[in-house]
Formats: sequence, C-alpha cells, structure tokens
Amino acid sequence: MPRSILPPPAALTIGFAHPAYQLQPEFLNRRKDIRTLAATSIPELEAMIPELDVLVVSGLWRDTMLERASKLAFIQSISAGTDQYDKALFAARGLRLASAQGANERAVAEHAIALILALSRHIHLVRDAQAEARWRPMIADPLAREQEQGGRHVVVVGFGRIGQRFGRLAKAFDCRVTGVKRQPSPQPESADQVIPIADLDQVLPMADAVILTCPLTPESERLIDARRLALMKPSAHLINVARGRVVDEPALIAALQAGRIAGAGLDVAVEEPLPAASPLWAMRNVIITPHSAGETGRYEANVIDLLEDNLARLWRGETDLRNQVV
Repeated sequence: MPRSILPPPAALTIGFAHPAYQLQPEFLNRRKDIRTLAATSIPELEAMIPELDVLVVSGLWRDTMLERASKLAFIQSISAGTDQYDKALFAARGLRLASAQGANERAVAEHAIALILALSRHIHLVRDAQAEARWRPMIADPLAREQEQGGRHVVVVGFGRIGQRFGRLAKAFDCRVTGVKRQPSPQPESADQVIPIADLDQVLPMADAVILTCPLTPESERLIDARRLALMKPSAHLINVARGRVVDEPALIAALQAGRIAGAGLDVAVEEPLPAASPLWAMRNVIITPHSAGETGRYEANVIDLLEDNLARLWRGETDLRNQVV
C-alpha cells in the first residue's frame, strides 16, 4: 500500500489562515480528533508555521515562510487562483498544493452578471442620485438609456468552470455568448461558440461586454492592454472578476476617461486594496467591488469539503488530489 506523506489524524496539526473566513470552526464542527491552529495575520501565520503539517491559506501566504515550514506537507489553497505560490519551489520540496477551484464558481459568475446588469441598467447612477434625493428625469437619447440584455454579445475570456457558469446565466438573458480558451474544446450549451485565445482580437470589436474569468498566468498578464481596449466598441463594458493584473490598469483608466469604452465593473485591482488616489474611485462609469465576487455564506463549507477529500486521498497514499496544482 502506498505510504502517506501525512501523519495519522492523532499526530496531525492543521493551520487555518485567513483574516475573515471562519474555517477552523467549520472544520471543528465536523471533527475534533485533529489538532488545529488559526491565524488572521501574516505575523500570526509565521509564528505557527513550524508546527504545521497542513495549511489552509490564500492571501496571507508568502513563499519565504517555507524556510521555517519544516513539517509542512500539503497546502489547501482557499482561492481558485494560485499565482501567489512558487510551484517550482513547491515541487522541489515535495510540498503538495491544491486549489479551491469550484468552491466559489457560482458566486463569481453571479457577481459578474450583477455587474453587467448594474452597468447596463444604470443602477450605480440612480443609487448615487438616491443619496442626493434626486429623481432623475426620463432620458431622450435612446443610446444613453438603460439597455436590455437580449441580443447583446458577451465575450467570456477564460471559459472554465466560472466562465461556463456565467455563460449559462448570460444565455438565460438571451445574450449571444463567445467563450475564449487557450485550447478550444467541444462547444458546451453555455456558449454559441468557443474560440482560441489567438482569435480574441477578432471578436473584441463585436462585443457588447467583455468578461474576464481567466487565471493569472504569464500569458494572461496585461492581456487586456491599450491595443485591445481600442478594439472594443465605445458602448462596450469590461467586467473583471479574474485578477487585477490581467488588465493594463493605466490603459484602462485612459480608455474610460476618454470614453473609448462605456464603463467597467471591477472586482479586482493591480494593487489591493485599491489606493485612495486611484482615479477609478471617482469615475461615474465604473463600479468597484472589494474583491468580493467569490464571497458566499457557503464558502467555508465548500473549502472544508475540498480539504477533507484531499486529506483522505493523502492518507490513502494517493498521488492525485482534487484540484491538484503540485
């Protein structure tokens, strides 16, 4: 029988590290035969990491922590994105890593739909008017009015689990959906067509909305730059629920200021929190949410489901993890 890289439950220590998520209580609701520790800050995590065999973490992780992580054998990431981990270093140390892909796919897809609806129905503008107790008059210019979703063409860059779920939601509003992937796959019901990333420039001029749901990789960094923003319609919206660095942020600001695109819904930024000095805060054609697209009341339960599955696999000595990265 293959040997597990983990000690048995009675000898195991699991650390949970997040500033807000209640992961340790969710785990303890299920089993109390394993020692657990919790951290809500980087200093707290650094202090406890020498004791850990398993770590459940995301934004608090720093690769420099490996210098003191002598026992650490497995990290269950809390996030679907894993760009914060040095995969080559993990592989060299024999440290296993799994993502939380799928734990928030519904929430992120629904958030992206909410941003599109808010922008196209001017919800953000009438909310501002509400704060001023101002009743907006009817709009004479048809192009300046709220828009329906039916017949709009949405281009979804990153057509994995989140992108495909978004596609199903968009098609329920009678949108035309183009999925964009590195490697095209058989066309699912959630898209009218699926194209390779190499053909992105061909569909941008036809898009009424561009939705970013792709992971951050060397290939996707600044994927949406000044040149590609210039290809979009002046009436188009950009929605980013991926990572801030997928977009060239200064180029986006310039395009929004010049009216080269109609607006943007941004759940992520290059620097988070978004600096108070950023021009994006004051733009009436921008909706900013605080990297909250993936937040859901079920998030802790979803992550612990993944953790329990992967712990069981490791105890059985299996090499394949659920959402395996390393």
